[in-house]
Amino acid sequence: MRIIPSRRPRVLLAAAAATLAVGAGALTAAGAADASSTAGTTSSADTSPLVATDKGLVRGRSVDGTSSFRGLPYAAAPTGNLRWRPPQPAAAWLGVRDATTYGASCPQAPSVVAPPGAALLEDCLFLNVTTPALHPAVKKPVLVWIHGGGLTGDSGSNYDGTKLAKAGAVVVTVNYRLGALGFLAHPALASRGAAGNYGLMDQQAALRWVQRNIGRFGGDPHNITIAGESAGGLSVLAHVTSSSSKGLFQRAIVESGAFALEQEPLAKAEASGKEFATKVGCADQSAECLRNVPVQALVDNVDAASATIPGVVDGAVLKESIGTALRAGRFNNVAILNGSNHDEEALFTLGGRVVSRGYNVAYTSPVTADNYESNIASALRVSPAQAAAIAKDYPLPAYPTPDKAFGTLIGDATFSCGVDQVNTATASRVPTYGYEFNDDTAPFLFAPAGLLDVATHGSEMWYLFDLPNAPFPVALNAEQTALADSMRAAWVRFASTGNPSTPSAPWPSYAHQGKVLSLELPAAQVSTDFAARHHCASFAQNLDKVK
Repeated sequence: MRIIPSRRPRVLLAAAAATLAVGAGALTAAGAADASSTAGTTSSADTSPLVATDKGLVRGRSVDGTSSFRGLPYAAAPTGNLRWRPPQPAAAWLGVRDATTYGASCPQAPSVVAPPGAALLEDCLFLNVTTPALHPAVKKPVLVWIHGGGLTGDSGSNYDGTKLAKAGAVVVTVNYRLGALGFLAHPALASRGAAGNYGLMDQQAALRWVQRNIGRFGGDPHNITIAGESAGGLSVLAHVTSSSSKGLFQRAIVESGAFALEQEPLAKAEASGKEFATKVGCADQSAECLRNVPVQALVDNVDAASATIPGVVDGAVLKESIGTALRAGRFNNVAILNGSNHDEEALFTLGGRVVSRGYNVAYTSPVTADNYESNIASALRVSPAQAAAIAKDYPLPAYPTPDKAFGTLIGDATFSCGVDQVNTATASRVPTYGYEFNDDTAPFLFAPAGLLDVATHGSEMWYLFDLPNAPFPVALNAEQTALADSMRAAWVRFASTGNPSTPSAPWPSYAHQGKVLSLELPAAQVSTDFAARHHCASFAQNLDKVK
C-alpha cells in the first residue's frame, strides 16, 4: 500500500467520514466506501468489518462472532537511522488498508516461540485487535497483551484473543523490539536520550495508539489493562513503576513476571553493550557502525549483549529497580492481579538450567547430595552458609530426585516469593489480588507429551488464549475447559472493574492475610499459606543482601 504522508488532511477527512458512517450503524466496508471515495477499491458486497483509525481506514475479518484486525502499524519502522531510537509515529495511508493478516514479527533466533513461517523484519511494530462489539458507542474493557519470550523471542501473532474477546474484552496483542534491537544499552546511542529499553518504549507507544484509537473498535480508552506472561509480565511491572507510563493504563495483570525485581545499573549495561559492539564488528564503538550491522549478526550475537533480563535502569523509562520502587511505594496507582504457577522451573530444568532472579543459570547436573548446596549457592549468588540454611527447608528425601528438590527451591525463591514480595509491597496501597495456577493436569504445548506433568512456566496461557502456533497442541478436557472459562471470566472481570471476583468464584484481596486463589481442579480454592508453603520468610532472610 502506498503511504502518502503529505496528503494527511485528506486521510483525516476520510477517517472522519467513515467514523460518522460507523456511528450511524454502517459497520461494513460497503458503508465506509459510500462515505469516502478513498475506499473505492472495496466491493459494495463486502461485509467485512472496517474501522477508521487516526492514520486511515482498516479492513479486518469476522472470526467466530468477533471482529479481528491484524498487522496494524502503531509506530514507524525502526530501521536505518531510527534503529535504537524511541518509536516514531507511523505514516498515514490512503484507501483501505488490509488488516486480515499479521504483520512481520520482530527479528529473533529460531525457538519454540518463534512464529513458524513468519517474516522476521525490523519493520515489525504492529499490533492486533480482536473486539466483541464493533461500535464506537460500546465501551468494553481493553486488555493489552505483552508477550513473553525472554525479551528475545515470541510475537503478538502467537496469541489469538478470540475467546477472551467473547468473554467481554477488546483484546490487543503487541509486537515490540527484541534482543539487542530492543534492549541494547550503549553510550553512543544515548546522545538523544536514554539508551536501552527500546522495547519498553515500543510498548508505551502501542498503549498511546490504543488510547487514541480503541474507542473506534468498541473499547473504552479510559479502562485499559496491561497484561503479560514471563518477560511480558516483567514488562508490565516495569510500566507499573515507570513514571513515563503513568496514565497509559488503569490495571495490570502479571503472570509469572515477578522473577527479576532488581535491574542492572546503566554503567554495567553499557559496558556489556561495548563488548557486544566489538563482537559485531564495531570496534570504533560508533552509533553509525552499529546502525549498519546486519540484523542477523545482531540476533546471532545477542547473548554477548547486556542482559535483556533483568533489564537496565536507563534513567528514563526506569529510574530505579522495580523492586526498589515497589517497596518504597513509588509506582502508578493501578489495581494489580499477580501470580505464578505451581512448578515454574520444571520447564527450564528440562534444558539443564534454571531461571534465577532474572538470569539463566546452568547448574551441575544431575544434582546430588554432594553438589546440592553448591548449586544453590551458585544459582542464588549466596554464601555457602546461606545455601546450607536454605537447603534445610528442602531436604532431599522429601523429593523424588535431587534435581526436583533443586528446581522447586529455585522456583520458590525466584517466582513464588517474587509474587509474594510484589503483592506485599502493593497490597497496602492499591487493590491487589494473587493467584497460583495449580492444575497439574494442564497440557503443556511447548514440549512433547509426557515430559512435563506439572503446572509449569507458561502452562496457564492455554487457558486464556488460543495458541495457534504452539508446537505440541493438546485439547483441554471438560474439567479443564471449565477452569479456562472461569479464568477468562475473572481476567475480563478484573479488566472491567479492578476486581477478579465472579459470582461463581469469589476472590479475596491479598491484603486479607496474604490470601491467594488457587486455580485448580475441580474448582478454585482460597489458599492462606502461599508464602509459608514457598518458604518466603527464609528466602527474605537469606537473599535480602544479595545483588
